[in-house]
Amino acid sequence: MAKIGKRARAAREDIDRNKLYALDEAISLIKSRATAKFDETVEIALNLGVDPRHADQMVRGVCMLPNGTGKSVRVAVFARGDKADEAKAAGADIVGAEDLVELVQGGTIDFDRCIATPDMMPLVGRLGKVLGPRGMMPNPKVGTVTPDVAGAVSDAKGGAVQFRVEKAGIVHAGVGKASFEEGKLLENIKAFTDAVMKAKPTGAKGVYLQRVAVTSTMGPGVKIDPSTVLGA
Repeated sequence: MAKIGKRARAAREDIDRNKLYALDEAISLIKSRATAKFDETVEIALNLGVDPRHADQMVRGVCMLPNGTGKSVRVAVFARGDKADEAKAAGADIVGAEDLVELVQGGTIDFDRCIATPDMMPLVGRLGKVLGPRGMMPNPKVGTVTPDVAGAVSDAKGGAVQFRVEKAGIVHAGVGKASFEEGKLLENIKAFTDAVMKAKPTGAKGVYLQRVAVTSTMGPGVKIDPSTVLGA
C-alpha cells in the first residue's frame, strides 16, 4: 500500500489542482503520469449545466472517436435469420434470439455492447432490469436498435462511444489509451466534446459546458480550460 501511495503522490507532483490547463498541456501531463504496468485508459468528465431529472434536460448520444478507443469491444446482437448472419459476418461476438435472452436472464453477460433489430425488441424488453442499470439496453437514439446490424457492429468495434448524463449532470467516457499519440487523444477528446455539445437539450439554461477534467485509470485528474476543448 505504501508503494501505491508513493507512486500516486509522485504522479500528482507539479499538478496545480486549482489551475485550468490547456487541453494539449493536460494530455501531456496525463500521459507522462500513466506509469501503471498496463496501458491505462484516458477518461474525460464533462460537468454540464443540466438537471437530468427533467426530460427536456436529458443528454445522451453516441460519438465515433476518429482514432478508436484502443479497447477490444465484445458485441452481442439480438437477431434472427439473415440479420443474424449479417451480424456474424460483421464480427459480432455473440448472436442469438430467445437463447441469448435466456442466457442474459440467467446472469451471463459476456459482452460490452448490445445491439438488436427492431423486431427483437419485444423480447429484449424483458431484459430492461438486467441491461438497463449497466447502460447496455439497446436504444434507437444511439443506433443500437437498427435493421443495419452490420453497420452497428462495425461502429461498436471501430470506436463508437455511447454517453448519457448522470444524476449530477456529469458525462464521462473513455477516449483512448495512454499509449496513444498526444495528437490522437486530442482529436478523440474534441470529437467527443463536440458530440456532447451537439446533444445540448432544449431545456438547458445558462452555461452548458461548465467544467472539464481528464484522468487516466491510475493517474491524477487534471482540470481543463473548457475554451481549449471547444471548436478547432
